Amino acid sequence: MESKTNVVLVHGAWADGSSWGKVISLLDPKRFNVTAVQLPLTSLEDDIAVTRNALATQNGPTVLVGHSYGGAVISGAANDAPNVTALVYIAAFGLDEGESLDSLSKQGPAPAGAAQIRPDAHGFLWIDRDGFSQAFVADADPVEARVMAAVQKPLSIKSFTAKSGPPAWKHIRSWYLVSSNDQMIPPQADELMAKRMGATVRKVASSHASMVSHPQEVADIIRAAVEAGVVAEAAAMK
Repeated sequence: MESKTNVVLVHGAWADGSSWGKVISLLDPKRFNVTAVQLPLTSLEDDIAVTRNALATQNGPTVLVGHSYGGAVISGAANDAPNVTALVYIAAFGLDEGESLDSLSKQGPAPAGAAQIRPDAHGFLWIDRDGFSQAFVADADPVEARVMAAVQKPLSIKSFTAKSGPPAWKHIRSWYLVSSNDQMIPPQADELMAKRMGATVRKVASSHASMVSHPQEVADIIRAAVEAGVVAEAAAMK
């Protein structure tokens, strides 16, 4: 029987593991063993540790997928994880060493969604509920967007300002799905990060949360990363 490929999904800020629900339903359980982590979003270090724990439980080749802030997490977590065969960035931060979400946000005009971010008195960042749908997932079902706003998981300011260590994309093949209607990360920034990563790039006419509004395209790029790994493994065995 053909062995399964592991897929580990890492959510970003203002979401949780359930945001991958539609993508999970599209990945054939006979071919894929899928795990969605639940990040505390308390610090980049904490989130990398949680993801590494999830990776340590996987047997065999693993494709690691990150959305938004989750890109910074997978870039760190995949280091010293020999079972990770590919990285997939979904409208995600592909930080280089020494960069942070904060430093990248200051390199150009702020995206429209940034105006909806509010700090609280406890060191966390939230998206204003009234502006959540337009900023984060404008092309989703309105009821679904309202639920996401109500259950959003805030990002710590500590995570926002944390500097990245050496990124795993420098030694692991990467794929990148650009959301061309993104209001949280400018699509041009997506493209620049993907280019310097040397990633295989696809685009989707989506809001920031493409795993919710365009799960088929997200599932497709994950499958592409898996299939490329199978081909490479077969070639290496010849």
